[in-house]
Amino acid sequence: QVQLVESGGGLVQPGGSLRLSCAASGSIFSIRTMGWYRQVPGKERQLVAVIPSGGTPNYADSVKGRFTISRDNAKNTVYLQMNSLKPEDTAVYYCNMYYRRTYYDPYGEIWGQGTLVTVSS
Repeated sequence: QVQLVESGGGLVQPGGSLRLSCAASGSIFSIRTMGWYRQVPGKERQLVAVIPSGGTPNYADSVKGRFTISRDNAKNTVYLQMNSLKPEDTAVYYCNMYYRRTYYDPYGEIWGQGTLVTVSS
């Protein structure tokens, strides 16, 4: 069974930095896209950044120039480097991957359990 395990969340002051990690474990043949989303209570989950396999990352306008998404295909891991954090970045961050177990399987979607990022003085 494939699982995503996130780490790196926590409390940080405005202007500070955090790095989130999300590692996939289990039987995986390939991962097409890796991404990060975030959600605050009472609101829908929103895209933060996504990085396709061999493609150009895309970012939400609100994080452009401050956040950087990267991936390590050998480790089936996606990272989110968050700099110049603002209180409005406070949310639960979820990683997301589209993967397939074998060459013959269709792509499926999987989510991490979420990690809380709190930006506050």
